Amino acid sequence: MHASPRFHLAFFLAATYPLAASAADADSAADVVVVGQKQPYRSISATGATKTDTLLMDLPQSARVLTADLLQDVGAVKFSDALDLASGIARQSNLGGLWDSYAMRGFTGDPNFGSDFLVNGFNSSRGYNGQRDAANTNTVEILKGPASALYGRGDPGGTVNITTKKPLFQPSQTIEQSIGNYSTYRTAVDLTGPLSETVAYRLNAAYQNGNSFRDTEHSESYVISPSFIWMISPDTTLSYEMEAVQQRTPFDRGVLAVNGRLGLIPNSRFLGEPSDGPITIKSLGHQLFVQHQFNDDWSLQSGLSYRESSLQGLSTEAGKLLADGRTLWRQHRLRDFSATDTSGRLELLGKVATGPVVNNLLFGVDAYRFDDDRVLMRANPTAASPYAIDIYNPVYGQSVPGAMTLNISTKEKQRAHGLYAQDQIDISKQWKALIGVRYDNYTQTFDDRRFLRNTEQSGNATSPRVGIVYQPLKTLSFYASVSKGFRPSSGTTSGGLPFAPESSRSYEIGTKYDAANGKLSSTLAVYKIQKQNVLTVDPLDPSYSVAAGEVESRGVELDVSGEIVRNLRLTAAYAYTDTKITKDNLFKVGSALPDVPKNSANLLLVQDFKLGDGVASFGGGANYVGERSGDVAVSSNFKLPAYTTYKMIASYKPTKKLRVSLNIDNLFNKTYYASSYSQLWVAPGTERTVTLKAQYKF
Repeated sequence: MHASPRFHLAFFLAATYPLAASAADADSAADVVVVGQKQPYRSISATGATKTDTLLMDLPQSARVLTADLLQDVGAVKFSDALDLASGIARQSNLGGLWDSYAMRGFTGDPNFGSDFLVNGFNSSRGYNGQRDAANTNTVEILKGPASALYGRGDPGGTVNITTKKPLFQPSQTIEQSIGNYSTYRTAVDLTGPLSETVAYRLNAAYQNGNSFRDTEHSESYVISPSFIWMISPDTTLSYEMEAVQQRTPFDRGVLAVNGRLGLIPNSRFLGEPSDGPITIKSLGHQLFVQHQFNDDWSLQSGLSYRESSLQGLSTEAGKLLADGRTLWRQHRLRDFSATDTSGRLELLGKVATGPVVNNLLFGVDAYRFDDDRVLMRANPTAASPYAIDIYNPVYGQSVPGAMTLNISTKEKQRAHGLYAQDQIDISKQWKALIGVRYDNYTQTFDDRRFLRNTEQSGNATSPRVGIVYQPLKTLSFYASVSKGFRPSSGTTSGGLPFAPESSRSYEIGTKYDAANGKLSSTLAVYKIQKQNVLTVDPLDPSYSVAAGEVESRGVELDVSGEIVRNLRLTAAYAYTDTKITKDNLFKVGSALPDVPKNSANLLLVQDFKLGDGVASFGGGANYVGERSGDVAVSSNFKLPAYTTYKMIASYKPTKKLRVSLNIDNLFNKTYYASSYSQLWVAPGTERTVTLKAQYKF
């Protein structure tokens, strides 16, 4: 006997993202079966960790889900806004503001691209996709430790999986309009509803236009994401999502330190050339999913993903500060990058019970093809044509120093396929185990058209992981895990030699606590990670990378989220992260990895209360980032100072349809530095930002 279509729609939603109805969707989800119960700032499961709808308490790893409620309260419009709320994540140098770059547990991934993240379980960081907009984000799953046993290539610090908003069969239309300082305007829409009894749609779109606290800068961006769900039968679901993105923003390497000293020029000072115009980033992605339920115990799920992306434009970048301490020689560059990324997967999930022991099984195969084409041209300053600027009294409009010459012209192809299996074993009510293994085979070819040389390498890797969970009480878990990971590295050295894959070993123990009332949860984790063949940007030529040898990261992390008393929501996190180079190929042994603070913490409290006929909320938060190394040449003594910023958030909902909010970030206008690549390229933190938003549901 078949279950109802509504049951399987709920199953599909649960398998695709942890909460079938987010806070933003709660009013419109009456037509589907809601999996779980809405808990402010707290989710009970994370699909990205095991590719199954697994309770967080049953996972032998640290995992945190940033819910739609939390993202709405903080006014997150960018991926980076969300990541600031979790433990152990540090901002990294982000290619002049063109992509998202962060380190998790000290590791940042491939410096040739932005940091790794997944969208609905597919890698979405390969290529040139810009800074991810949050318009289509439902939840953000932060999964600590290696995910290589499921996803193949990956970083041992962890993985971020973004789950997107899904179509609903109950009509709902929402429009948002926000205005902020620096003449920033943003319009967003979220439309969903049925097209028939078996087909539903959703359309998320956003457009933003505005200036910056940085002098002369103006940016604009849009994202359009339609999606559809078709209930082919009571047991079979097909869904499709498309995402089109365009961003136009100046290339901005930030400010500089004069002889190691920051703050001698204002953080608003732009040291490039306004006449360069914006860098244009375009990205067009498609995802297709099919899920079939054989019976209550077995199902088949598959997916395809295709994304093409490009990055094009001019930039003027700091090259050398002369001996007078005020004359900055600059370099002029032209980038023309493009990429295509195609991947697919097929997975069989099932449950087998043998007496009291239940095996939750997953078998899968996947493959991807990635092509990356890069052309970089540059014009270098000379004594006769210095292309210089006075950092204390900038005058723009310098003549470009001669003709541009070819610096990089490469074509890289990556081909890989993998087989993986996983068993989540319910041994008893108190004991659970997780065993997983993956085998990968990959090939890389690299064609350097400038030097007329071609390199090719292939290899394979096996990535196992084992974890155990002990639950003496329903509210308390203890866990331990060990795993291996690997990651093929893109590009070559400046001499044209390919890189050996990165490899890693990770060890983690921890404890989790869920309050008896189900409204508060916490995780305390202790870990150690060792990683070989780690890539970092070549300090002698930032167009290339070098392998830093072996690095190690050890740390302690604490995450707490939920409702501590009635209508008072909390999210808090603390991380101690100790990174160091343990074997030296180029850098000093014992040096810390750049942009990774030993201590970091964040806190947010939000109180709801009645106000007239409506509901209001008021809250605030703080974000602390400790001192950290500010130079990829880690033998340098240049440090970025510690800082603390504060935020205020407030909202009022006079009716069920209207919500007005006011968010103030960097409330006290703290001068700080978010990340850096070197003393010449330091990204200043954003000045006080005020955003007023109105949201109306039809």
